[in-house]
Amino acid sequence: MTEITGVILAGGMARRMGGTDKGLIQLMDRPMIEYVIASLTSQVGTILINANRNHEQYSRYGYPVVADIIGDYSGPLAGISTALSYAKTELVLTAPCDGPWLPSDLTHRLLKHFISQNADVCVAHDGDQMQPVFALFHKRVQEDIQDYLNAGERKLQKWLTRVNLATADFSDHPEAFINVNTPQEQQRVEKLLRNQNAVQ
Repeated sequence: MTEITGVILAGGMARRMGGTDKGLIQLMDRPMIEYVIASLTSQVGTILINANRNHEQYSRYGYPVVADIIGDYSGPLAGISTALSYAKTELVLTAPCDGPWLPSDLTHRLLKHFISQNADVCVAHDGDQMQPVFALFHKRVQEDIQDYLNAGERKLQKWLTRVNLATADFSDHPEAFINVNTPQEQQRVEKLLRNQNAVQ
């Protein structure tokens, strides 16, 4: 685990949230990114934050903050390419800034399938579909991602067809991949968190 860099992807425009920086949106009086940091801290050796704005606010968490090496908000693959170029480890784990329920064994499960299938990338699967921003990448794919982006391509799932891809089954934790893309989802997730805290 110490040989893995955890990268929190916070570089999007969040159009459906009115352009608000999703990582800084409050859930239960805490910015969403704090939930992700809390989950990742024990699962990786070091953390990077990929953000294209609000660097000063993100830097307060004490981790390096890096902007996309390709501008114009080019999507999560640009953030992943950036993370791979900055990371000092061969393996990079990615997670979005708006996923407050990361599994406590996310890294362990992804790494297990990554190794057993000699993969380039291992992606979480929730039982219904792949969740490609919850993934483990080997640094060797960075050059191919950059070539793909330079060719004007942007879609992460399309790029994944170019590599040796493994998937890790998380069908027992489908709620782990709930994210916040709209104000309505924000309200729903906050209600779930309040109910969860009330039970504990």
